[in-house]
Amino acid sequence: MKSVTTLGGLLVAGSAILLGQFSADAVPGGKGGDGGAAGSIGPDVIVGALPDIAKFGMVGGYTAYAVATTSCNIGDEWLAWYANTNQHPVIPQNMYRIKDGKIMQIGQSWLKHGFCALQQNLCGTCQPAGSGCPSNLGVGCSDPYSSSLNGQQSNLGPRSQVNAFTGYYPYPWSAPPAPGTIGRRLVVLTDDLKPNLNIGATYYCEAMYVQSQDAAAGNGWNNASYRKFNVGTLTSTGYTLSTTGPTYQQKPAINAWAAEFNDVEIDVVADAEGGLFHAGARAIENADGTWTYYYAVFNLNSDFSGAGFSVPASGTISNEGFYAVAYHSGEPYSSAPWEITVGSSDVTWYVGSTYAEDPNANALRWGTMYNFWFTSDAAPAQGEVTLATFKNDGAVTYSTIVPGGPPPVPGDLNGDGFVNGADLAILLGCWGEVTDSTCVPSDLNQDGLVNGADLATLLSDWTGG
Repeated sequence: MKSVTTLGGLLVAGSAILLGQFSADAVPGGKGGDGGAAGSIGPDVIVGALPDIAKFGMVGGYTAYAVATTSCNIGDEWLAWYANTNQHPVIPQNMYRIKDGKIMQIGQSWLKHGFCALQQNLCGTCQPAGSGCPSNLGVGCSDPYSSSLNGQQSNLGPRSQVNAFTGYYPYPWSAPPAPGTIGRRLVVLTDDLKPNLNIGATYYCEAMYVQSQDAAAGNGWNNASYRKFNVGTLTSTGYTLSTTGPTYQQKPAINAWAAEFNDVEIDVVADAEGGLFHAGARAIENADGTWTYYYAVFNLNSDFSGAGFSVPASGTISNEGFYAVAYHSGEPYSSAPWEITVGSSDVTWYVGSTYAEDPNANALRWGTMYNFWFTSDAAPAQGEVTLATFKNDGAVTYSTIVPGGPPPVPGDLNGDGFVNGADLAILLGCWGEVTDSTCVPSDLNQDGLVNGADLATLLSDWTGG
């Protein structure tokens, strides 16, 4: 069942705190992890549109891209946009792939630094903050950055120097020289886009605006938007990508997972100072009576960052996995995989070092998604999972999908908890060679036939009822 968690049900340090409803003009509906609350006072910058994607070339199996972004100030005060200071927005870009039922982040960029703001009307009636390209974005006004501007290497700064919760960063920023072609840009493994390696996959781009006034006004929770894109032809510079459909404003791309699969649960979770994570979960039933449990956690703006993830797990656990998109172009953070431990009652992933031991360990930093998964023969149930936070050595708990139910009875073909005449009728209706996917569960011994051996198994499991 898809979650309808709102910020009114955020969990902070394990305790529920009532924060009220979303601003109606900021997050339409305010359900299912649609974003964060935007205040009705002060500047409020959002991503109003993601018009297109430019490519810049391939190097060593990777392709560099940049996503065009159009900002909107949906607040009631001007938003500062001063070049060559730390009083302008910074803009990260991300890419995601949904494949085999799970979402993964496949690319991330450094940060485009804003330099002035046009006064256009994408998101409403603009009250200009000046003429030409002034150093403020007026109330109701929008400002476009082309994909070529957002891919300009000289104006891309590191994420590691930005506190996305406060919007603070030092200026001028410092960084090593950009590697040729792909340096600092939105870098994606070319094979992650290759159609014959990703049959049935769908793709999404995402961008955010981070700015200190926006954050100080309490409006930093709705800064991400996403849009679908298609993979086109391959040229010498990489696959051509084209955006399609609307831009989903004020929602991070993890919401696309829930839009594609109605059994995905999305929860919005806050750290101890109010930085947000968007956490998704899905349990996919396998043909052998097990479930694969997928978890995706997106750090929207938590400066504390994520350090560990723990799921209570019953049944027999196997096929544990972890995935994180790699940092690049000289960012100081490690990209080492998290350690996985299967205990008697839980599965735990851990970054491997405390903040005191290694501040550049591969914590789940802002604007980034990590994935966790395993297989269990226990059925889905609701349970409390724990997200450990890095800089403050804290933890947050929230309720989501976990393996907590009893293993299925093989003969219970309709999943009602009984093995009886209804299941017998299903098995007899599939008698013979299995050629229809709906009959696969009736092949209890998985030999390709529904016959007397399967009937004997069903009768041995008979419960009546």
